Order: sequence, then structure tokens, then C-alpha cells
Amino acid sequence: MSLKNVKVGFALTGSFCTFKKTIEQMENLVKLGAEVIPIMSYNAYNLDTKFGDALEHINKIKQITNKDIIHTIQDAEPIGPKKMTDIMLIAPCSRKYYCKVG
Repeated sequence: MSLKNVKVGFALTGSFCTFKKTIEQMENLVKLGAEVIPIMSYNAYNLDTKFGDALEHINKIKQITNKDIIHTIQDAEPIGPKKMTDIMLIAPCSRKYYCKVG
């Protein structure tokens, strides 16, 4: 499968125990040709946990995507109006939210 020219907004939220597997999936999307636009919640971007230091995660994501991470509300505001993505992926996405349509 090719995802060439598909812009994926990849939002990483604060379930830190899933970061390793989630970041691996981000890397897989890039390998399939997707342009991944990394987005992190405040906590995901700023907190060090027993699952890794925030800076380590940030550097790995920047290395994979070759992009700066959107991590503030102000930086995220243009995503919708400017149609910056073809699809948004929220990871992890709890059962409470995965079936909601906006």
C-alpha cells in the first residue's frame, strides 16, 4: 500500500505506556509515503515519565517526520481552517472517543 501525498495529522496524547508502539506506527506511515504532521498534547510534549523522557520522544518524532511538532493550541488552530491534513489520527484513542463523528 502507498500513502504517497497523503497528509496525516498524527496526534499523540498522554497514554505514555503506549508511546513506543505508537511512535513505531508513525514511522510505518512515513515508510508508506505519508507526510506525517506530528501533534502532541501538552502533557505528551512536556512530561517525563517512567516510559521515557519527553525530549527523547520529541527528538525521535522529529527524526521520523523531519518536522517540528505542533504542541500548542495556537499552533494547532490552523490545522482545520487551512486544511493541513487529509486525515487525523489520534493515538491512543480511548473507547470513549473512537466512535464519535464530528
